[in-house]
Amino acid sequence: MLKGLDPRLNADVLYALRSMGHGDYLIVADTNFPSASIASETVLGELLRMENLTCADAVEAILSVLPLDTFVDDFAGRMEVVGAPDEVPEVQAEVQAVIDAAEGAPRQMVSIERFAFYDLAKNAFAVIQTGERRFYGCFMLRKGVIPPET
Repeated sequence: MLKGLDPRLNADVLYALRSMGHGDYLIVADTNFPSASIASETVLGELLRMENLTCADAVEAILSVLPLDTFVDDFAGRMEVVGAPDEVPEVQAEVQAVIDAAEGAPRQMVSIERFAFYDLAKNAFAVIQTGERRFYGCFMLRKGVIPPET
């Protein structure tokens, strides 16, 4: 344990988050996502795990240390429900609420078609698989910057 760090963040996840640069993106996925095969194609090249957490819990822990990009509209994204792209399942609403709380104001995630999400994920910095069992618990978070102290 370390002071000031969310205990849900393990050493492998912290290493990856610290290694990311501005504009790099992270995939946070449910248990059904093909995480291992896709993670092998990412910059990090290996799968990270936060297995005992829901997506909302994992994203909350991640956003305790990771700033979201403020320069782009696609600072965060969610996998679209097949055949119902405007539907927002409960798991996605929970993550949206976590993002809004971390940002201090509502900022809507973009919607990403399922196969486009898979392609996007292959170019991510890393993939984190959670213990989320609800469908469509797949998210993209784009890293922002931390300004200098004034």
